[in-house]
Amino acid sequence: MASSTYNPQLAPLEVNAATGEPFLRIEGYDDIIITPPRWDDGPQIIPHLNDPRVWQWMQGPPVPYLPSDAESWLNHVKPLSDEVLEELEAAKDSAELITVGHCPVSMIRKVNEDGSEQQIGSIDIIRSHDCGEVVKSQEDPNTYVVDLTRKEGNEGRNRERNIGDPDIIWEFGDYLAPAFHSRGIMTAAVRTIMQKWALPRMNVRIMRAGTFAGNIGSGKVFLKNGFRHIITLPDHAIVRGESKTLDLYEWEAPESTTTSS
Repeated sequence: MASSTYNPQLAPLEVNAATGEPFLRIEGYDDIIITPPRWDDGPQIIPHLNDPRVWQWMQGPPVPYLPSDAESWLNHVKPLSDEVLEELEAAKDSAELITVGHCPVSMIRKVNEDGSEQQIGSIDIIRSHDCGEVVKSQEDPNTYVVDLTRKEGNEGRNRERNIGDPDIIWEFGDYLAPAFHSRGIMTAAVRTIMQKWALPRMNVRIMRAGTFAGNIGSGKVFLKNGFRHIITLPDHAIVRGESKTLDLYEWEAPESTTTSS
């Protein structure tokens, strides 16, 4: 049964009155929300990740994407969400909002007129575990260069930084079902997650996003959200036997919003 008492630590998440599940409403879309992963999401995820209009722009999912792959993915992301929600519940009596190391909502859903919900995509925030070789030039801090000698050390330090450290480099991972492309949904989802959760609840101050060359739509999503293209990495990865060039985008918080460490 859903609890009748709202935990203020969930802010700015809303709570489904019937199920008690927290969710974040995507700004500008009354019928699109972001919720935690659910154990029964697999059957809806599988068709999306078997669609070449989705998987051709992604590095990770195997093709074909099988029920066992969906189960493995949910076994990874569901506990991460649950852990944050447990932290927030444990801190419910705290006078101040706590800083957490993950976003508990990641599944994009369309709410139908009959109240049912359709999983249509995903948006995840994770610590960047790649591209540690991409660093600011010593001559011009507005320019980025590749220094492979710093890759391993930078990626290791990023993993080890404490929750809330403003120097953590985060990155987006996302996809949207093709039927919902070109509607501005992902642009709004990125903006909502950034403004409502990543900045105030995780103290995110540096965010990156990588898109494979040719994925013009995804590039526009990040540019519209204040990211800038910082570098192109030719032949960055071999994905399903094909060499992929990566376009890397970055957002940095204005100095006025950066908390002192």
